[in-house]
Amino acid sequence: MDMLKTLWATVREEKIELLESAELPEGVTVLVTLLPENEAEFWLQASQTSLDAVWDNAEDNVYAQLLQA
Repeated sequence: MDMLKTLWATVREEKIELLESAELPEGVTVLVTLLPENEAEFWLQASQTSLDAVWDNAEDNVYAQLLQA
């Protein structure tokens, strides 16, 4: 496997079950991240920093100045 890939899964009877089909080699190492029950709120908070970096920066002020001219 050459790249990182995110796969959604659930836990049933102490086993992780993928929600989609994936060809994983036997013995592959995985990292499991537990999500809070309210996943939407978790992802909104987790992505807010990235969104702020994209939309709230000095470089974008140049475009705002051009629109005002």
